[in-house]
Amino acid sequence: MISVEDALDHLFALARPVATELCPLTEAAGRVLAAPITAKLTQPPFPASSMDGYALNSVEADMHAQFVVIGEAAAGHGFDGRVGAGQAVRIFTGAPVPEGADCVVIQEEVERRGKLITLLTEDTSKSNIRPAGQDFSLGDQMKAPRVLTPSDIALAASMNHAELCVYKRPVVALVSTGDELVQPGETPADGQIIASNTYGLKALLEAHGAEARILPIARDNRSSLETVFSLCEGADLIVTIGGASVGDHDIVADVAESMGLDQSFYKVAMRPGKPLMAGQMGASVMIGLPGNPVSAMVCGHVFLLPFLRAMTGLEAAPAERFSATLTEPLPANGPREHYMRARVTKGQICAESRQDSALLSVLASANALLIRPPHDSARALGETVDYIRL
Repeated sequence: MISVEDALDHLFALARPVATELCPLTEAAGRVLAAPITAKLTQPPFPASSMDGYALNSVEADMHAQFVVIGEAAAGHGFDGRVGAGQAVRIFTGAPVPEGADCVVIQEEVERRGKLITLLTEDTSKSNIRPAGQDFSLGDQMKAPRVLTPSDIALAASMNHAELCVYKRPVVALVSTGDELVQPGETPADGQIIASNTYGLKALLEAHGAEARILPIARDNRSSLETVFSLCEGADLIVTIGGASVGDHDIVADVAESMGLDQSFYKVAMRPGKPLMAGQMGASVMIGLPGNPVSAMVCGHVFLLPFLRAMTGLEAAPAERFSATLTEPLPANGPREHYMRARVTKGQICAESRQDSALLSVLASANALLIRPPHDSARALGETVDYIRL
């Protein structure tokens, strides 16, 4: 067996960024930006008022000073002229500040009668003007790669981009294996169970930018596995669930190797998730997950999501870890890294009492995986432990 860290290193060595494509700005949220965005203009393109008020020369802005209003400036409609001595221009938020003015006195601090205004204050410490280029200037860049957030989309639009160069969504083929499986909605016969893993993994992967395809269930015979593997053509990643152990019916590795799999590793010192394997299979990478539903989902968070990030040009790194303090003590851990289903609330964490790798109800109630290093000593109430978010 190899460590989780070593398994991730092997996976990252297999990762090759997928191709890029142009994506309309309206569909780019959540995608990974593949090339920097360069601003095509300056924003704001001119000194602009940040308040409704009157634009004038601050040198003249004394208490009770009076000004003649010579015009108006609104957003999209500037004042075509120059502000001279004793003059002011009525101005609204976003409007260009007219030439000759260097401050905007807000309307609440002005008394107006007809075309004459009187200042009720002499405080001009704040100009209420946004200088040209305050946000960004022509040629400034948004760096890549990055997962595009709604704020990024707004900035890209402001930089005058209608489409962006993004990494394609990696195509993931999901293959459940086992004679005991039937699809949701079907009636299982004696000894059969519902195939849940592919549906959970599809939701997980698509929430993080992949295009996941659920293939027909592969039965525990060579012919069925070969047929389903042939349907994986064109996938960037093939994920099998089940059949990766050493039982008489666990033949996934043998069939995959006969079809060109160059295995990188097999078995990881973790729980749940020990019977994990991976390798190159033609133009695709194959990752074989264990069949227990919690094991498969845990491996999805620990291995599939970091691998997916690496495929889309992001940093090849393990899942981000956070820290919390224990609300209950924990016994010493064994030789394998343990990912315990847990609940985190206000910086405190409590491991679920039941940790069986078949209990999806426990996983569904958890919001974290509490991480116990190999041979970790017993932990007391209040000690700090690491976890990853679910």
